[in-house]
Amino acid sequence: MAKFLSRLGAFSARHRALVFASWGLILVIVVFGTVTGMKTSEGGFSLSSTESGRALEVMQKEFPATATDDTKGTLQLVLTAPDGQKITGTANRKLVAGAIADVAKIEHVAAVADPFAKERPYVSADGTTAVATVTLTGLSDDTDTDTIYDEVLAVAEQARDTGLGAEVGGTIGDQTPAQSPAEGIGAVIAFVILIVTFGSLVAAGANMLGALIGLATGLLGVFALSAWHPIGSTTPTLAGMIGLAVGIDYGLFILARFRTELREGRSINDAVARSIGTAGSAVVFAGATVIIALVGLSVVRIPFITEMGIAAAVTVATTMLMALTFLPALMGAMGYRVLSRRERRLIKQGTPLQQQAAQRGRRRSFLNGWIKVVVKAPLPIAALAIGGLLFLSVPTMHLQTALSTPGGEDPAGTQRAAYNLIADKFGAGTQGALIVLVEGNNVKTAIEQVTAELGSLDDVASVTAAGVNQAGTVAMVQVIPSSGPIDDATRDLVRTIRDHADDVSGVSLAVTGSTAVDIDTNDMLNKALIIYLVLVVSLAFVLLVILFRSLLVPLVGTLGFLLSLGTAFGVTVGVFQDGWADSLIPAPAGNPILSLLPILIVGILFGLAMDYQVFLVSRMHEAHSRGLDPHDAIVDGFKRTAVVVVAAALIMVSVFAGFALAESPFVAAIGFALATGVLADAFIVRMILVPAVLKLLGEAAWWMPRWLDRILPNIDAEGRALEDTGQPAPQEALADAGVR
Repeated sequence: MAKFLSRLGAFSARHRALVFASWGLILVIVVFGTVTGMKTSEGGFSLSSTESGRALEVMQKEFPATATDDTKGTLQLVLTAPDGQKITGTANRKLVAGAIADVAKIEHVAAVADPFAKERPYVSADGTTAVATVTLTGLSDDTDTDTIYDEVLAVAEQARDTGLGAEVGGTIGDQTPAQSPAEGIGAVIAFVILIVTFGSLVAAGANMLGALIGLATGLLGVFALSAWHPIGSTTPTLAGMIGLAVGIDYGLFILARFRTELREGRSINDAVARSIGTAGSAVVFAGATVIIALVGLSVVRIPFITEMGIAAAVTVATTMLMALTFLPALMGAMGYRVLSRRERRLIKQGTPLQQQAAQRGRRRSFLNGWIKVVVKAPLPIAALAIGGLLFLSVPTMHLQTALSTPGGEDPAGTQRAAYNLIADKFGAGTQGALIVLVEGNNVKTAIEQVTAELGSLDDVASVTAAGVNQAGTVAMVQVIPSSGPIDDATRDLVRTIRDHADDVSGVSLAVTGSTAVDIDTNDMLNKALIIYLVLVVSLAFVLLVILFRSLLVPLVGTLGFLLSLGTAFGVTVGVFQDGWADSLIPAPAGNPILSLLPILIVGILFGLAMDYQVFLVSRMHEAHSRGLDPHDAIVDGFKRTAVVVVAAALIMVSVFAGFALAESPFVAAIGFALATGVLADAFIVRMILVPAVLKLLGEAAWWMPRWLDRILPNIDAEGRALEDTGQPAPQEALADAGVR
């Protein structure tokens, strides 16, 4: 692989005009495809593979009136009387009637239910609270739902001015919070880190340019492909987040190796070829692991998750292709300008390369001292690192997940206040009703027995027969739980009903409705998380065994990933579920973690962890293969790559931290978890724990059974197959290249 990539890099450098033109043409094609064919969709979470999903399809078929109409929507205007008064009082009823009349005048409002209507009253038992259901119609993608919602909020504010309490429950349209400008700031910080790392604006600019082109091509390609398969509006978020981060990092690793090759006296074309053959091989291996992990999200069997994983994998593949073709062409064009002005001046003055290396070594004395401390006292340092990561992982033990947060994501918002009022005055389960389908040839005669048995179950507040289809083969029964939609008691009630599905002779029961669908999807995601975690951990171990020709090094790297993952989960639970930093995070805190997040974090963090393992430990492996003893190999490999790994990790953290400051809890939580995981993995696991444990293991770390070594494929991620044929570049080449 190293030889092939080396030839690819050399070809790209020699024919850079062709490479630039090809990437330009690809960009034009995907832009055209995006403009002419991009389609988005808001896919639901109803799953035909679950009982609730299948039952929902039956319900919508047999009772068409229950089918979701995307052109309609509902809100709740929750009105409460002043302290000591009743909402049913004459004066307060007039105020309620006035508020209802004002809401009815708003565009797209089809009807506002009178909470005092005798046929269907919606007034609390204590007479203090009334709920007016607002039905909207004619909604479309072009409808300004934000304006409609704001007008309803304005009516609620007017009601408060009259002395009533007023809150607005429910949402309409897509009211996803706007993204934070800090996301762009994260990219700017990443660029600054590149400048500091390279000491060259040209090199930093090339790195960022390549990453942005790869990201843009990948994302636009995903948008263009949506003409055949519409994508969800949140799908590009994950692709953009990881695509930008790995695009910058892959470019960083290759450019750093290119600069090293130039400093060692190679010509520009030879330095390009060797950097792609060596660092490029590691990029291919690391990128392949990320892609496999992302595509592996399809094991969850949820279209939305599969779509996000594939879109992100496409973007990563594009950025990887950019690093292997566009970047070497750019390096060939830049030549010695990729070095800092000071380095070019020293080369031109004839300063020996060994002296320059010594000067660079002195400037990196902090990291040199870091690794010396680690290998000097590996046991206590390793124990301290493991103990710290385990401590930060503790909150994971009370991780609570949910597909959606009842009452909205903002605990201080009017939607949550309305939800809590209704739950308090009318019962926690009134907003999370279960629909039980009764199917069979004996439905009409069995319905009474079914409702009686359902009413006798624990945690059931009420049971109501809701109708029978024309054929008399399917009936709907509404079950109101005593507990809330995401409470364990409601989940247990669903399971209990299913356990007694065949108790009544001649009919069978199936539970559905939005609450049951959410419960089933959440349970399915949690089960899939375990399967997926086993999959990626096994994959990590196998890939690292093939790469490093060792059993213990992969074991250490894999266990280190689990520690990083636990830390990411633990700190994220503490911040977003427990509210540790509520005043610092713009997104609402105090809610269950979105059930989609853990499995996405596993996939993405696995890929990133493998990046650092490959780039750092491969240099240690390379040094050991050259004959250095384990101690010297660890130090040598660390010194060669630590600066680049630190820069790469800081760039990742900068990008993800920008997303962590978004107002959307989902985007913020995934950005925060990834930033935390990268910090833990790069700075504690890879730069402290792994070197310390490798030092403790000594020569045994690189042991491999001979029979296994013979049957495993040889992946030369370090480029050992490349012949050292490069000739030192004469100093005159600087002048020939126009470098000053």
